[in-house]
Amino acid sequence: MAIKLIALDLDGTTLNSEGKLTTFTEKTLNRATDKGIHVVIATGRVCSALPEEVLKVSGIEYAITSNGAAIVNLKKEKIIYENCIEPKALESVYKLLSQHDFMVEVFLKGKAYVEKCIFENLERVGISESSMVYVRRTRQPYINVLNMMIENKENIENININFANQKDKEIMREKLLGLKDVTITSSMEHNLEIGGATTSKASALKELCDKLGIKTEQIMACGDSPNDEAMMKVSGLPVAMGNAKESIKKMAKYITCTNDEDGVAIAIEKFALK
Repeated sequence: MAIKLIALDLDGTTLNSEGKLTTFTEKTLNRATDKGIHVVIATGRVCSALPEEVLKVSGIEYAITSNGAAIVNLKKEKIIYENCIEPKALESVYKLLSQHDFMVEVFLKGKAYVEKCIFENLERVGISESSMVYVRRTRQPYINVLNMMIENKENIENININFANQKDKEIMREKLLGLKDVTITSSMEHNLEIGGATTSKASALKELCDKLGIKTEQIMACGDSPNDEAMMKVSGLPVAMGNAKESIKKMAKYITCTNDEDGVAIAIEKFALK
């Protein structure tokens, strides 16, 4: 069946290790959209953190953000779908996070917030230099971010927790899995991401396909991390990056090159531009 929609994760997938969109990949995305194929960003990033160079690809009309909590029409700068964390579930998350002092990022209405004192002392958190650069560029500092979260509990898209070591991450994962009506996933070695009970890139992708009149069998989805698993399961052609986690590679129908070798562009040429 011909590919009519290409769903692309960003970090570790469409973007290289420097967080850049290569010229070759950009040209390939343009070729796909010129052919009438819908190229859709499907990312854990909040809308305000979408890279400018990706937004400049003229044929990209939609972005699934915050791991599926929102679909944004990029041309109209309008949210056309939302699936936020339920307020009651958020209260349970708040009680748990209030007992710890991890670096917590709260995604609210397309923007990401982090505790001001942490934002000003990122060197002490234990994240990489590149992550610090990304946080400074895409996060807004806020005093008492957890209070802000609970005061806006009707509109929280996602919560991202960063960890300095894996032991803390695994302990917190077990605690979070004990909560009701939330999903727990991850896109990097040092983080956990909390979404709503039915929030995923897959649910948002199916919603968008219904809108566009596209069958899920006509989707090619490219990803590398656990937060990509759901959308790859519903796609007719799941493609894993060469740098993907083993769990992602096992569920893929095709393994392309790494994100530093234009793996996305190579897969698009092979399956959508023949």
